[in-house]
Amino acid sequence: MTFCIIANPEKYSIQDPLERVIKWCRANDIQVFASQKLKQHFPEIVVGKTISITPDEAEAVKDADIIIAMGGDGTMLHTAHLVKEIDKPLLGINTGKLGFMANIQPSQIEDALQSVVDGKYLLDKRQMLMATTEDESRYYALNEFLFSRKDTSSMITLEVEYDGSLINRYWADGLIISSPTGSTAYNLSAGGPIIQPNTPVMVVTPINPHTLTTRPLVLPSIRPLTVRSLGPFDHILFSYDGIVQPHNSKLDIEIIQSDFSVDLIQLPDQNYFETLRNKLMWGYDKRKD
Repeated sequence: MTFCIIANPEKYSIQDPLERVIKWCRANDIQVFASQKLKQHFPEIVVGKTISITPDEAEAVKDADIIIAMGGDGTMLHTAHLVKEIDKPLLGINTGKLGFMANIQPSQIEDALQSVVDGKYLLDKRQMLMATTEDESRYYALNEFLFSRKDTSSMITLEVEYDGSLINRYWADGLIISSPTGSTAYNLSAGGPIIQPNTPVMVVTPINPHTLTTRPLVLPSIRPLTVRSLGPFDHILFSYDGIVQPHNSKLDIEIIQSDFSVDLIQLPDQNYFETLRNKLMWGYDKRKD
C-alpha cells in the first residue's frame, strides 16, 4: 500500500501533523508520494528512502493507493478535484477549523493510518454536481456552485428553471446551488437546510433575497436545474467550490448530478451525525461549564 499527501504548504499548522504522518510511514515501511512543492516548504520532513517526490500533485495522486488530504475543508475540496476521475479513497486529516469532511483529528493520526492499512474503514461516497454552460464547458462541484454580485452594491437578478418549469426570478445578493456535502458550508450560513450525504438532491438557497418569503428549496438532483442571469452579466460572479470562473457573456448554466464522486474514508467509530454534534456543538450547554 502507498500513500500520497496533499497539503497546503502555506498553512503552518500542517507541520506537526505532516511530520507525524511521515514518521509513522517510515516506521511501518509505507511508501509516500509528495509533490516537489511540498518538499520545498518542508525539506527536513519530506525526505528519506520511503518518500518519493513527484513534479506535481496530480502525479503524486496518480501513483498512490490512498490519498491523504491534510488541512481544512478547502484542502479537501482541492483534493477532491484531483481525484474525481480516479477511484481512490481519500482520508482527511483536519488541521483547520470545523472540518466537516476532514474529520480525522491530529491526535488520531497514528490510529487512523493503522486502520487504513488494516482495511478497517468504510467508504462514504460523495456525489458531485456538474454545471454545463451554453458553450458546453463543464464544471464540477463537491460543495456548491455560487452566483453572487460583483463590483456592485445592487442586487442581482437570476431566473431559475427546474426540468423546464420556471421556479422563480430571484432578486438577491446571490444564489447557492449546493450538494448534500456542501449543505454544511456556505448553504448553512445562508440559512439553508442540512442534507444527509448520499441523498440524491440539490439545494437552491438565495442569499439575502429581497422578498422575505423566498426560501431555500430542495430538489432531486437527477433532473436539470437551469440558472440564467438577467440584467448586466458583468455584475455576476460565478464560482464552483470557491474557484471563480470568468465569463464574458450572459450566464445560462444547467446543473445536474454528476457521474463523478469522491470516496471519503470513514473509520468504524465515526458517523455523520456524530460529526454534526461535535462540529456544531449540538446539545452543548455552556451554563454547565
